[in-house]
Amino acid sequence: MALHLVRFQHQDQPRWGLLEGSTIKPLELPCTTTAALIEQGHEAIRAAAGDSAELALEDVTLLSPITKDAKVLCQGANYRQHMIDSGMNPDDKSFNMFFTKSSGSITGPAGEIVKPAHVQLLDYEVELTLVLGKQTDGPVDVTAANLHEFVAGICIGNDVSARDVQIPQMQFHKGKSYRTFCPLGPVLCLLEKSEMHYLDEMQLQLTVNGETRQQDSTANLVFKPAETLTEYSLIHDFAPGDVLMTGTPAGCALGLPSPALTKVVGLLPESKKWQLFIKSQKRRRQYLKAGDVVESTITSRDQVLNLGKQRHTVKDGA
Repeated sequence: MALHLVRFQHQDQPRWGLLEGSTIKPLELPCTTTAALIEQGHEAIRAAAGDSAELALEDVTLLSPITKDAKVLCQGANYRQHMIDSGMNPDDKSFNMFFTKSSGSITGPAGEIVKPAHVQLLDYEVELTLVLGKQTDGPVDVTAANLHEFVAGICIGNDVSARDVQIPQMQFHKGKSYRTFCPLGPVLCLLEKSEMHYLDEMQLQLTVNGETRQQDSTANLVFKPAETLTEYSLIHDFAPGDVLMTGTPAGCALGLPSPALTKVVGLLPESKKWQLFIKSQKRRRQYLKAGDVVESTITSRDQVLNLGKQRHTVKDGA
């Protein structure tokens, strides 16, 4: 049975706990990293809950269940409708769009997303995030039969993006890696081999100020986890505790121009082209501004798996 785990601050100490409803059973484990926790295994983690005194969820501060030694690997445009909205035909795609985020962008499941002063186009992207469980050293062939060896569990991720850095500067890593741009958690759900089917059955939702902006199912992923990990392993080694953000549904703030307009604008000098891009995007009300509240949830279709809720307020930074 899947384990719903949280990392939390209590009495000035970060700890791990087993989440059961609205209570936490602290784990008597000396793990300081996600990797160390995963390597304990399911049975040891269950045993570590033992007879610990339970804590109420509201009495602790929840932390990211992914520690900052992790690599943050990402997929872009991986939901069918998102691809279509981006001018791509999902049925024509034969390879993934890969990029990375800095581990310095990792932040907890609640608190603030800080909008740097120079960023004008701040966007959100809720994503099912795979938490990896196996060390690799070279290409691997991941299949439905051995997927459980590579994927330890799942959590919620938000690939926060500064579009006016990412696109005009052609800097995916920079535009997506400012501090607080990678909220993860609250729940790290460790899966058993028999539960890998849930990766195709997760329901994602993101709201801004209570308005639903994104909503989809991982059934609509174009590139599934096994083939994605196989392709990613050609260029990256994996380690326990690393994460793979699997793409975001349609509904981001970013609005792309028509192919015809793109052709015309492409004839302009670079500086003029990007001035027009930023000007047109600033008309879109969907971009995040100070005071906005962003909430994200991911649950399985049958409600057996619940990855909790992220809740962040956008704050202007320096």
